[in-house]
Formats: sequence, structure tokens, C-alpha cells
Amino acid sequence: MFIAWTTLGTRAEAEKLAAEVVALRLAACVQVEGIISHYLWQGRPERTEEFRLCFKCLPDKLSDLRAHVLAHHPYEISEWLAVKAENVSEKYLSWAGSGDTTLPL
Repeated sequence: MFIAWTTLGTRAEAEKLAAEVVALRLAACVQVEGIISHYLWQGRPERTEEFRLCFKCLPDKLSDLRAHVLAHHPYEISEWLAVKAENVSEKYLSWAGSGDTTLPL
């Protein structure tokens, strides 16, 4: 399993993208959370309220998930980070791969 992240500027954008990738079965689950980001942009410090999306996906979906997120991302330079999850419970991994719409127990 992989965990991947991006950020968007509004809750509406984040909710829309999260719903799209789950409906397309590119991610088993997407969590949306509000955050504050501090960074340099064009040489100046910035502080921005954003919404972070945390995607959980299987290895065979990662490339398509990345392509979809980046193709539908409004930022000039969009964040995309993905890491391999080394320790995932068997039940959760099984649920993620089943395509089932019920929540894992």
C-alpha cells in the first residue's frame, strides 16, 4: 500500500478531488484535513490555509492516481508526495483491495 499527499486551497476542491478518486477506485480512502502551510513563494514567506488530502492506494493504482491528481490540480506547482506503507494490517489491506464499499471493521 502507498500513502500519498497533496494540498488544495479550498475544502470544496479537496472534497471534489477526494470523491472523484474514490469513485474511480484510484484510492481506497482519502482523508481531508485543514492545515496551515508556511513556505517561500517567489522569494517571500507565505502563510496559507489549505486542505491536505491523504490518499491510501494499492501499488497498481499509484501511477493512475498521480496522473489524475496532477491533471486536476489548480496549483502552478502542486504538491505530490507518495511513500510505501511498510506495515499495514491484513484486514485493512484486504478491504482496500476488495473494492467493497463497506468500511473496514
